[in-house]
Amino acid sequence: MTAFAERVAETERHRTFYLECGPPDGPLLIFVHGWPALAISWRAQLAHFAQLGYRCVAPDMRGYGGSSAPPRREDYALEAIVADLRELLAALGAENAVWIGHDWGGPAVWEVARHHPAACRGVASACVPYVPGGFAPASLIPLVDRNVYPEGEYPAGQWDYVPYYAQSFDDARATFEADVPATIRALFRSGNPKHRGRPAPTARITRDGGWFGGGGRAPDLPHDPAILSGDDLRAHVAAFERTGFFGPDAWYVNPERNAAYARSAEPRLSMPVLFLHALYDTICETVDSRLAEPMRHECANLTERILETGHWLPQEQPERCNAALEEWMTEQRLR
Repeated sequence: MTAFAERVAETERHRTFYLECGPPDGPLLIFVHGWPALAISWRAQLAHFAQLGYRCVAPDMRGYGGSSAPPRREDYALEAIVADLRELLAALGAENAVWIGHDWGGPAVWEVARHHPAACRGVASACVPYVPGGFAPASLIPLVDRNVYPEGEYPAGQWDYVPYYAQSFDDARATFEADVPATIRALFRSGNPKHRGRPAPTARITRDGGWFGGGGRAPDLPHDPAILSGDDLRAHVAAFERTGFFGPDAWYVNPERNAAYARSAEPRLSMPVLFLHALYDTICETVDSRLAEPMRHECANLTERILETGHWLPQEQPERCNAALEEWMTEQRLR
């Protein structure tokens, strides 16, 4: 069993709790989680790469777990989040790292790579591709697959839930907080190949009057151990019962700020890039749609792999995820 050290990096502006394992002089990998996860969501990757001699770090991101949670929605724009990650890198005594993201962790590491290329030996993302115009509805909606989401019925496609946050932030938060155990069980589900090519539930959030069909709380679904172990389920529930969903949800309500931040740096990425497609992810659907096309135009050294998994790729298919990352880092000599 790999031992995970629990540490804190603190500056005047932010406190980052993080897990660390592996030799302190090994090549540095920083794993960045998304919504609504925690550093422990990378447990399988941390253990695997620590055993290969890498120094592995996974933070709780801003608003999550043991990290600080500012009170304003605008405090969760990507520029501030990138600053958190840069401060973490400095606290680790490192000049650069290989950055690996999932879900919202993807846009975070993409912006590290775009704005601070010297700090980035390589960048990998699961599920969320690089969007040069910024991860915002203005860049995402034009790439919606209109065969699945006819514009008259689904004007924002699968991204309907993002403007819903802007319009009904407090309602969304209240729904998630009404029954946190049920929320975590409902969100962390395995991918289903039967859902491929069908509209995602997130395309109907506004029409339904809220998440989970507008019922005001998550449905009472059974725990899916393929995604979260019993211990990890309890850890997520305890964390979100303590912190609530204000911070995690606030990541969604800064699209204009995030787009402006994206435009403030050149879009071209020259370092090695790996993108892991999740074949059964209906929200970040990148295999059949055009969502990944802009990434292909702006990455000089891009590797792509398709995994037969749902959105929770690192947890649902840890061995295949680890193998893809390991193969890529070996090919690119990221040691």
